[in-house]
Amino acid sequence: MSDTVLATPLTALTGVRHPIVQTGMGWVAGPRLVSATANAGALGILASATMSPERLRDAVREVGSRTDAPFGVNLRADAGDAAERVRIIIEEGVRVASFALAPSRELIARLKDAGVVVIPSVGARRHAEKVAAWGADAVLVQGGEGGGHTGSVATTVLLPQVVDAVDIPVIAAGGFHDGRGLVAALSYGAAGVAMGTRFLLTSDSTVPDAVKARYLAAAVTDVTVTTAVDGLPHRMLRTELVDALERSGRAAALLRAVRHAAAFRREAGTGWVRMVRDGLAMKHGRDLSWSQVLLAANTPMLLRASMVEGRTDLGVMASGQVAGLIEDLPSCAELVGRVMAEAAAVLGALPRTAPS
Repeated sequence: MSDTVLATPLTALTGVRHPIVQTGMGWVAGPRLVSATANAGALGILASATMSPERLRDAVREVGSRTDAPFGVNLRADAGDAAERVRIIIEEGVRVASFALAPSRELIARLKDAGVVVIPSVGARRHAEKVAAWGADAVLVQGGEGGGHTGSVATTVLLPQVVDAVDIPVIAAGGFHDGRGLVAALSYGAAGVAMGTRFLLTSDSTVPDAVKARYLAAAVTDVTVTTAVDGLPHRMLRTELVDALERSGRAAALLRAVRHAAAFRREAGTGWVRMVRDGLAMKHGRDLSWSQVLLAANTPMLLRASMVEGRTDLGVMASGQVAGLIEDLPSCAELVGRVMAEAAAVLGALPRTAPS
C-alpha cells in the first residue's frame, strides 16, 4: 500500500484510501480482484451482471471474507431482476452500488435510504445531470477511450463538461492507467479515476494467461470500436471473431446469437422471456436486428469465452485504448502504489506560481 495520500471527495464519500476505482468488468471483476483492489486502498467493484442473484450473494460474502475495506457492486439498471439485486446488496451491507446505465429515481432512493453510496456510469453530460437531480452521490463518466460499450466523445472533452454541470463528485474513466492520468483528471476537477483494462492486466486478475498475453501484445491500433457484436458501439481488441462478426450475414449472426443465448440462459439462470426483454431494453431507440437483440442480452457469454475459458478465437475482449500502453502484470497493491507514487512525483514536478 502506498504512503502517498490524496484526499478527495471520492475518498471521503466511499471511505477508501486512494481516489482510484477498479471498474466492474464482467467475468473479470470477481471476488479475488475486488478484494485485492480493496486491500490496496482503492475501490473494487464486483461485476454482478454475469451472476445469478444467488451467486451474487455468495460473491459479496466472499469479498467480505477477504477484506475489511469498502467495496462496491455493479448492477445493470435495466435488468429485469435489478430490484432483487438491490435488495441483496442492501441486506449484505455493501458500501457502494454502481450502475452501467442510469438507475431509476426509485432505485436510487431505495439505496440511499439504506445508506448505500450510489454511483451511476454515464457517457453524456445530460445523463449526469439527470442522475444528479435524482440524488446520485457521485457519477462515473467514461470517455470514448474506455473499453466495452462506449461513446464517441473523448474523455478530455466530456470530463470538463460533466464537472461543470453537476455539483457531485465526478470520477473520470476512459484512457487512464498511471499516476500522470490521475493528476490530469484531478486538474480537470474530477475526484478520482476509474480503470478497467489496467486492473484486468494484473497478477490478481483471474483472466487466463494466454488472454493477458494477447492484451500485452496489442498496439494502440489493435483496439477497435465495432457495432457488429450487439449493435452498440463496443470497444475491444480486434480478433478473428470480430472480423467474422463484421463479415457475417444476418442468418449466420442469428444462429450464433441463439447458440450463445442458450448458454447464457443456463449460466445466469435467466429465462428466455427475461433475456429477450433485457436485450430489447438495451436498444435505446436503435434499429437492431433480432440477432443483435439476442447478443445484447448475452454478450457476457462472448466475454466468458475469452475471460474465463481463454478462447481468444471464440470470445470478445473488451479493451480500453490504453491496452497498447500496458506492458506488465503487477499485483493490485503494486499497481495502486505505483500510480500514487507517480502522481506524487508529477505533482512535485509541476511549476510553482512565482510571487507577484
